Amino acid sequence: MPEMPPSAKATLTSMPHRALARRIILPWILQGEQPSGEGLEIGAGVGAMSAQLLTMYPRFRMVATDYDTELVAMAEQVLAGFGRRASVQRADAVQLPFQDGRFDLVLSAAMLHHVIEWDKALAEAVRVLRPGGRLLGYDMLNSVPIRLIHCGERDTSLLRAAQLQAGLRRLGLADLRTSTALGGIVMRFSATKADKPGKADKADRPAAAS
Repeated sequence: MPEMPPSAKATLTSMPHRALARRIILPWILQGEQPSGEGLEIGAGVGAMSAQLLTMYPRFRMVATDYDTELVAMAEQVLAGFGRRASVQRADAVQLPFQDGRFDLVLSAAMLHHVIEWDKALAEAVRVLRPGGRLLGYDMLNSVPIRLIHCGERDTSLLRAAQLQAGLRRLGLADLRTSTALGGIVMRFSATKADKPGKADKADRPAAAS
């Protein structure tokens, strides 16, 4: 998994983007979810999403990971005030260093398009979820505005809506829901890891765009 391009890193570390992540994007992802136990954020960047989750849910614990060493160092500073409830480490999303079924929630916020092997990253996210655990996230879709934003960047894997939906369906998830927003340039997804093989939904349930 490559490190983040400088242009994307500059956006991610900006104060406006960090405020947007906390106040608008995270509530849009959660859609009323009430996280408990221990969560994992893959591609956590500077840790803004993880910090907000820890603030909102005082009994929740988070592990924030990123492949970019500079972002990992910044996330350590952002999450330092949460003590033992938060930890940060460098990790490759396609080969997570965690045991099967460890986490109650895995969050993926606009990071899949930075991963060439995005399907492996999703499979790893599901592997480390406990049965009944929740996979939540969103990502940029292959559209004219997003292609312009990422023009000239290497190692970017913009997905079409059908690709992402198919990749999620292949993982045998239950209660899979997807929805697009902002004119179809982003897609939100949520799903539950099936308790037992064979209990997964046969198809995802598209939600109304919001």
